Amino acid sequence: MSSTDYAYLSNYGIYSAMVLFTIAFFAHAVEVAFSVRNVEEKTKFDFTRTKRSGDIGTVMMVLGFIFLLAAVILRGVSASRVPWGNMYEFSITGALAFTGAYIFGLWKYKIRWLGLPVAIAVLLTLGTAITILYRPSAPLVPALKSTWLAIHVSAAIISGGVFLLANCIAATYLILDRYESTSGRPAWALKLPSLDVLDQLTYRLVAFVFPLWTFAVIAGAIWAEAAWGRYWGWDPKETWAFITWVAYAAYLHARVTIGWRGRKAAWLCLFAGSTFLFNYVYVNVWGSGRHTYSGL
Repeated sequence: MSSTDYAYLSNYGIYSAMVLFTIAFFAHAVEVAFSVRNVEEKTKFDFTRTKRSGDIGTVMMVLGFIFLLAAVILRGVSASRVPWGNMYEFSITGALAFTGAYIFGLWKYKIRWLGLPVAIAVLLTLGTAITILYRPSAPLVPALKSTWLAIHVSAAIISGGVFLLANCIAATYLILDRYESTSGRPAWALKLPSLDVLDQLTYRLVAFVFPLWTFAVIAGAIWAEAAWGRYWGWDPKETWAFITWVAYAAYLHARVTIGWRGRKAAWLCLFAGSTFLFNYVYVNVWGSGRHTYSGL
């Protein structure tokens, strides 16, 4: 098969994954809708009608992950390189990492209640990638031809996926905290975990992946020295990567040393995640500097 054939197969894999994630979205939407509809008491849910739709949503999320993984691999095969040379490739791989983080959390922490927002976020990311960010498969520009591309970017993508999952949980905490401090949880939120559970889960995810993000920043500095003769130059992308590191370090430090919990910790986690998203969206698309060779 030619490289063009592999590129087409990769595109078909993306479209197939989007169909599967769309089915997952509807399945989880039905699960949420009927969970609310079947409330028998204020603190009791009848899940007998929603289990099947929830199971379908989970299966579709796993299948979507598999098809997306195949699409990312085929994209790399079509260009004979790792598939992280531009924003389109980074976006589809980021969606893969985010979905993988959710599936890991689903297995480890039983977070199926996040299935609906995760499906929406992945569909938005993939839709943006194929409609706005798409670039034909092509060789790397000279500045990216390094083994550090695979090391640095893979660590950054995995970290970003877990960080964003933690941010979703932190946002859920703040929403539920607002309800509980006023009129109490609405019907749709009764089945969600307690605030303490959400707080601990956010912390565990950030603490788990923060060392990998630290490694990604260090690997980027080493790569910069090899490519440009300096470890750090305060390029916009480097600067915001460091800001993200400082923000998440502050979050972990605040929890461990001064005992920040709950609302303050959740807001700090969201702030740290916003710096990562700003770096990914604004700096990549509209920023200037040595990292503007990513295909846009």
